[in-house]
Amino acid sequence: MSAYPQRIVCLTEETTETLYRLGAGDRVVGVSGYTVRPIEARQKPKVSAFINARYEKIEALKPDLILAFSDLQADLAAELIRKGYSVVTFNQRSVAEILQMVRMLGGLVGLAGKAEELARELE
Repeated sequence: MSAYPQRIVCLTEETTETLYRLGAGDRVVGVSGYTVRPIEARQKPKVSAFINARYEKIEALKPDLILAFSDLQADLAAELIRKGYSVVTFNQRSVAEILQMVRMLGGLVGLAGKAEELARELE
């Protein structure tokens, strides 16, 4: 078992795009149906809309981390947690919070240095 998540399902586009920008796109195994960037991510299995998910598709991907966004996905997150998954839900609503999300996500996947560089670039 790796020290950091290797099979990540992203229920929103922001985390998918951030993981790709950090060089961890290969770890993304499932995405939201609304994902448009990066183009390569659109080839991944689509497991959710914004407020509902295909739990059987998520389970088949055997994720070791699921990333969600805001109170709008609270019910999805709760159901996935009840099913035994690790779920991190971000709630960024400002530029400062977006930069914090980038840094936090980098830490979660073992790429804190790259995340700090990306956050500074975005600033």
